[in-house]
Amino acid sequence: MRRRFAVAERTTAAAEGTVVVLLIGMRINRFWAVHHWLPVLVSMPRMLRELGKRPESGLLKYILLTASPRTYYVVQYWESKEKLYAYAHAPGTVHHRAWTFVNGKERAGKVRGHVGLWHEAYVVPQGNYESIYADMPAFGLAAAHGQIPLERRGRRAKDRFAYRPEQPARPEGTETTAPSAVADGA
Repeated sequence: MRRRFAVAERTTAAAEGTVVVLLIGMRINRFWAVHHWLPVLVSMPRMLRELGKRPESGLLKYILLTASPRTYYVVQYWESKEKLYAYAHAPGTVHHRAWTFVNGKERAGKVRGHVGLWHEAYVVPQGNYESIYADMPAFGLAAAHGQIPLERRGRRAKDRFAYRPEQPARPEGTETTAPSAVADGA
């Protein structure tokens, strides 16, 4: 197990270029309908394990979160929207099997509202994101793209928003080696 230690300074994410973030989750609408929501709940860790075994898939990092006893979600950081789409549509994956099941229930009129599903995807261009971490191990965007001292991008948020790399970021779709898709704290 890899240990993550706090960095006793202020840092920022080393991200350059476009950042792709996916929020995906579920909401238990009826607790008593365990046979409806439990398969949904266990499918996400299966998808994440599958993605972790395939670094070429493009998932850089993820964080598992809960918003309430009813709502569970994952923040995912991806190399590109093309790689996110490719996984979402790839036949033979856990995701494809799960969505085939959900879509089949919907077409058959068997959706009863026991469990809600949602996702939001964001493609954020350079200059539209910034980050700061105070006495934190690499987390979130910094875990996905690396962590650097704050001074390299500016101590104030407006300076970090204005940061532009000296060399242009890789064009979208260019292959890079992705860090392991292991959850923070794992």
